[in-house]
Amino acid sequence: MPTNPQPALVPQKKAGTWQLMVDNNKALLMRKTGQDTAYWAEKARAAGVQNDGELRRWMRDEFGVSGYAQYAVSWEMFGYPDFMLRDADELIAGQYVNHPHLRPIADALLAWAAATDGVGIQMRKGYVSLHSRRRKFAQVTRTTNNAVDVTLRLGAGEPGASTPGAPAAHRIEAVKTRPDDPFTRRVRLTSEDQVDDELLEILAVALAQNS
Repeated sequence: MPTNPQPALVPQKKAGTWQLMVDNNKALLMRKTGQDTAYWAEKARAAGVQNDGELRRWMRDEFGVSGYAQYAVSWEMFGYPDFMLRDADELIAGQYVNHPHLRPIADALLAWAAATDGVGIQMRKGYVSLHSRRRKFAQVTRTTNNAVDVTLRLGAGEPGASTPGAPAAHRIEAVKTRPDDPFTRRVRLTSEDQVDDELLEILAVALAQNS
């Protein structure tokens, strides 16, 4: 019978926050244009840009700069949303402030992520994403008043898909997503005890598939 292994897991890394996204967007802007955020912010002010909508249209129409690269300039000019300035502890506390009975589930999942080589933890306002060195493979979200969902990127050969004896097939549910959304499986958790060997094996498979 599966047992909860969490007491043996010792966190080995700190969770990241939005700062990584900020840095990535700045780097993207530099790669696309050869200029940093300060340059573009100064240029936009000189052009009379007054708000985020104007900035996005101006960058797209005048210079062909769109998408995430625009965010770096917008944040430079108009400031960062409050939640982006919070540290990892504040973000996770905010997610469970009104649902403290679910916090141990998140803590157990984070303990596994922190102790597992090759897993990065990124805190967001409403969820936690788990990343391999290649890409995101799982997301931890409090979805109801009594449950936390682990949403997974699992492709061909995921647990329970077609492999006889695959781990914990009964734990995995299909979820409806957009056609381009690869996170098509989830495991719903209602207690810390469910973060057990079966679940950690599922997470390990998702990690391996996306590494």
